[in-house]
Amino acid sequence: MSVETRNLMTQKKNAKPRSAPVDCDVKDLGLAAKGLGRIDWAGRSMPVLHEIQERFAKAKPLAGMRLAACLHVTAETANLAMALKAGGAEVVLCASNPLSTQDDVAAALVMEYGVPTFAIKGEDHKTYYRHITEALNRKPNLTMDDGADLVSVLHSERKDLLEHVVGGTEETTTGVIRLRAMAKDGVLKYPIVAVNDAMTKHLFDNRYGTGQSTIDGIIRATNRLLAGSIFVVSGYGWCGRGIAMRAKGLGADVVVTEIDPLRALEAVMDGLRVMPMAEAAKIGDFFCTATGDVHVIRKEHFEKMKDGAIVCNSGHFNVELDLEVLASLAKERTEIREFVEQFTLKSGKRIVVLGEGRLVNLAAAEGHPSSVMDMSFANQALASEWMVKNHAKLERQVYTVPPEIDKEIARLKLKSMNVKIDALTAEQQKYLSSWEMGT
Repeated sequence: MSVETRNLMTQKKNAKPRSAPVDCDVKDLGLAAKGLGRIDWAGRSMPVLHEIQERFAKAKPLAGMRLAACLHVTAETANLAMALKAGGAEVVLCASNPLSTQDDVAAALVMEYGVPTFAIKGEDHKTYYRHITEALNRKPNLTMDDGADLVSVLHSERKDLLEHVVGGTEETTTGVIRLRAMAKDGVLKYPIVAVNDAMTKHLFDNRYGTGQSTIDGIIRATNRLLAGSIFVVSGYGWCGRGIAMRAKGLGADVVVTEIDPLRALEAVMDGLRVMPMAEAAKIGDFFCTATGDVHVIRKEHFEKMKDGAIVCNSGHFNVELDLEVLASLAKERTEIREFVEQFTLKSGKRIVVLGEGRLVNLAAAEGHPSSVMDMSFANQALASEWMVKNHAKLERQVYTVPPEIDKEIARLKLKSMNVKIDALTAEQQKYLSSWEMGT
């Protein structure tokens, strides 16, 4: 994509927008040239995915497959779409969150890569679900989801299309939780791979990606100093660990709230303060939820917060903050900066919400760095290939990523970083597989 892409970008800068080559609903097709540069820039940090793309282009493991992807429409996702197309799939893309779309990338996907794309940053609820329906209208054989909204609509409103689907993949913790609930209730109609559970996904994407990009979103939105502040992280899973790590690294006094005693203990051992949200609400300057659950910060917490408290969410859905009750407590709502809304309570106290309570790292920033999405989307590509090969013998359950895929992605990532590791000697292999040898 290097020289040719840069030449194409130069030609596009002053070109008049032309009609779309495929069906789409994006903000402005004239943004395609800008999006092309963003896609190229992201791709430079995605060597694992590109190596997979080169193999896919030769082997065509997804040939004949119609693939509907409901993902964050970002430059990194565009690189995934190219890899899937190289593998022979017919790809259609819609947004998995109303605020996560990069409009220039959406335009480039349509104009330069011929990917039917249905995504507009800031789209309303009705448009969001219309876009999911547009993607499903392509009668997919494979689904690729981030939050399980596409799978949910397919199983509730478009059951007529289920006969075409052989399998799918799921990107994020929230979606995996929903899918496992569906499988437990016996309503899941096809096998799905939980990409989120891959070690090369959640150990890196959730911890390092979410950690950096969440702090990035908060700082971009507010331009506030974290050093010296009290930063409350709700949930100490992999995402919460990453957020706490980065906030602490910037000099914040980090407080963790948890419901799991093991995770709470881990936070304490990591040198963080742990307390209930009812106590943390009184002292926090910043609050960030990352639990995947509903109403983590609610009325009794808002009422205890100090004037000027800044509240945001890094979980997939905008349900972790009870914004309806916050609105009912407020006498005035004001957008004071982009993605920064101030709720003035009847007492005069002000509480600030970032990114409408949606994923702050995508609402107010650009999401995860490309180098971690390299591994996440390599998992998506290889899990799709695995599903095509194995779907006939799979049950209607949620499957973990096969260990050999996880290790192959780690191997390719290390190779791209010029990092070498040891191999077991014959003696060591024998020792590890025997029971005779002791002290």
